[in-house]
Amino acid sequence: MNETVINVNARKNIKYIIWAVIAVLAIALIASSSKAVPAGFVGVRTQFGAVTGGSLSAGLNFKVPFMQKIELMDTRIQKIEADAFAASKDLQIVTSKIAVNFSINPQQAGDLYKEVGVNFKSVIIEPAVQEVVKMATAQYTAEELIAKRGEVSAKMTQFLSEKISKKGIIINDFNVLNFEFSQDFNKAIEQKQIAQQQALKAGQDLERIRIEAEQKIVQAKAEAESLKLQKQEITSEMLQLRKIEAQLKAIEKWDGKLPQYNGSDAVPFIDVTK
Repeated sequence: MNETVINVNARKNIKYIIWAVIAVLAIALIASSSKAVPAGFVGVRTQFGAVTGGSLSAGLNFKVPFMQKIELMDTRIQKIEADAFAASKDLQIVTSKIAVNFSINPQQAGDLYKEVGVNFKSVIIEPAVQEVVKMATAQYTAEELIAKRGEVSAKMTQFLSEKISKKGIIINDFNVLNFEFSQDFNKAIEQKQIAQQQALKAGQDLERIRIEAEQKIVQAKAEAESLKLQKQEITSEMLQLRKIEAQLKAIEKWDGKLPQYNGSDAVPFIDVTK
């Protein structure tokens, strides 16, 4: 009796184990037959390593278990920074710090994965950045690179877009963070700036001297004009009036005594008081 019960329980346990294994296998089969593609990504379906079909949009996507895989490609805006070395138009060595914002064209993600794989940054973008920096830098002198940084950046963006857009990579932004030059060039720029400042100061001093000289000329002309007017106002009647005024002042100062003269040639005065 006890052996019969044990056998029945054993058979039940085996049955439960089998159903559990089947359930696990079913779950594994379902899980392996689908994959969720998150927002900001596209899926690329491969079968035994070969790309099949187009890009898969975000959401739950199905695949053949154990035969197919779904690889994820990030279509959000990404960023890389790189140091680029180039020669300017006047043969100055320029070190550029470059930052590039880019994204993948979702419709071309499958082709990009097929041709390059997920390492497209190092395979395509970074070498292209080095090349376009050299191309654009060679069109400007070192001083122009500093003065026209926006224009240089726009030209580099154009060159890079033309070069890699066909691969399904979109250039969203291209920034030249910094230009660095040799010590000799930096010294030459500093000396040039000093010379320009000195020339500017000399020009300002010369302008100040010119203005002061013009002011003195104007003042001298005014004084000369004033003297001229005064001379024009002196008439014969005014001279006679000034003469009479001088005689009156002399009479006012006379003390009533006649001058005395000594010597044989002197003419004696007659004493009118006698």
